[in-house]
Amino acid sequence: MTDPHLRATISQKAALFEPQGDVLVLRTNDESWELPGGRIERGEVTEDALRREIREETGLDAEVGWPVYTAAWQNHDDDGRYSVVYRCHVESRGVTLSNEHVEAVWCAPSATDERLNEAQRIGVERAAEIDGR
Repeated sequence: MTDPHLRATISQKAALFEPQGDVLVLRTNDESWELPGGRIERGEVTEDALRREIREETGLDAEVGWPVYTAAWQNHDDDGRYSVVYRCHVESRGVTLSNEHVEAVWCAPSATDERLNEAQRIGVERAAEIDGR
């Protein structure tokens, strides 16, 4: 009998806004785009984990706000995924990329449509609505 429950890797993503209202998207080595973020280490508080991932991937110190969207799915390898998108803010646009990414772009929330997957796009839209953008 097959287990009907989704077993998933959990990740957190940041809809990361700078003072003028642009959001940060990162291009990975395999040419896909994503929001900053990653996995939670054992024993880590969720907001601290996201703050750490943002710092590691971008060099930025972020204010982590509330979760704005969650999504569960199975990827192309049939692996379960569960992601939480948080509304976050930074005061600086000065990104220092880690070796996980090859490009960083600050763009209007509406310009993320052609870059991000559906779950991350919806997270950005919801975060922008909360901010009145």
